[in-house]
Amino acid sequence: MKITDLKTTILGQHPIIRITTDEGISGLGQVESYKPYLRPHINFYKEHIVGEDPTNVARVMLKIRNLGAFKPWGSAVSAIEMALWDIAGKAAGIPVYKLLGGKVRDRVRVYNGAVRFPMAGYSPEDYAENMAKMKAAKEGFTIIKQSIGFHSPMVSEVPNFWYGEPQTGGRHPHRGLVTERGLKHVIACVEAMKQVLGDEIGLALDCGPGWMVPDAIKLAKALEPLNLMWLEDLLTGDYTPYVQSDLYREVTQSTSTPIHTGEQIYLRQNFKELIERKAVNIVGPDPCDVGGIAELKWIAEYADLHGILMAPHGTGNGLIGLAALVQVAATLPQNYIAFEYPIGNTDWWYEIVEGLPNPIVKDGFIEVWDKPGMGLELNPQAAKHYLPAGDEDFFD
Repeated sequence: MKITDLKTTILGQHPIIRITTDEGISGLGQVESYKPYLRPHINFYKEHIVGEDPTNVARVMLKIRNLGAFKPWGSAVSAIEMALWDIAGKAAGIPVYKLLGGKVRDRVRVYNGAVRFPMAGYSPEDYAENMAKMKAAKEGFTIIKQSIGFHSPMVSEVPNFWYGEPQTGGRHPHRGLVTERGLKHVIACVEAMKQVLGDEIGLALDCGPGWMVPDAIKLAKALEPLNLMWLEDLLTGDYTPYVQSDLYREVTQSTSTPIHTGEQIYLRQNFKELIERKAVNIVGPDPCDVGGIAELKWIAEYADLHGILMAPHGTGNGLIGLAALVQVAATLPQNYIAFEYPIGNTDWWYEIVEGLPNPIVKDGFIEVWDKPGMGLELNPQAAKHYLPAGDEDFFD
């Protein structure tokens, strides 16, 4: 079997790839909806993979992995890797999880991720109200993550929140020292959410990036009595092209509140210091950024050897990305907690995808499906209505 083409299109802001072969089997990959500009990055790799056997996933990845980098280039490499596994599973007539070593679990726990309700404001009462809606969500999540601090509009909406100056451009550009009032406000908001959730549902917090180390330590220590699931991306995060394991280690060693990071990191090599130095308690690579699902599994296993937990990122990965997360999460060791649940970012996504269970999430879990490959297909007749002009041959 040989790769004959790498095709790309944009569906609902998601860059979608389709790798075709000379035996009529094709594979799908998907990139976060936050990166609709990524199409040229993906097309860059076409000349490197055409003519290769797609079922030799590791060999193909050796040709392109070193041509990737932190976001956004790693996203292109990751989408290609997922499509290769999709082809390999279809060619063998088995689900991808069997190619990755087989199931450890029959169902995978997820947390809310892309299931959110608009905030009415950013007071403790607003957070409590929002958390009540999340608790009542039909998916029955057993873990809920909420954005606070620099990963929220608190910087601009809460008076005298910090000592810094607002920055423009980029994603989450603010960084600086928090005022005493700002710190107390964050703590009050978290206490209000825990009052709603009690000990029935775990609460995780998406915090940054943007916190300075002293503030990160103060926050983590102040929240210790609340038994949170984790504090995520306090120091670095979205589109931060470096790791800073030494700073994370300083925070982690100061508190019993679990510290989490990793969604921005590309490749296992860049997790090495975080894991070996035990700089965090939980790592959260995104399969659509880290280099793919096999890369994520390697990191999970290495983390498990060091007593570090795994909670993969995935909020913007769409339904094809969801399928990839289900397949790899089924195979992860027992340090796996849950992955961040992505959804179709438009209602018509559920009309063009075939193979999803209904409902997808039940009591906070997804049953692992057994269809060949990733287990999902795009219906060409339904999807063609949403293809951009010029991409009419995407399914040819």
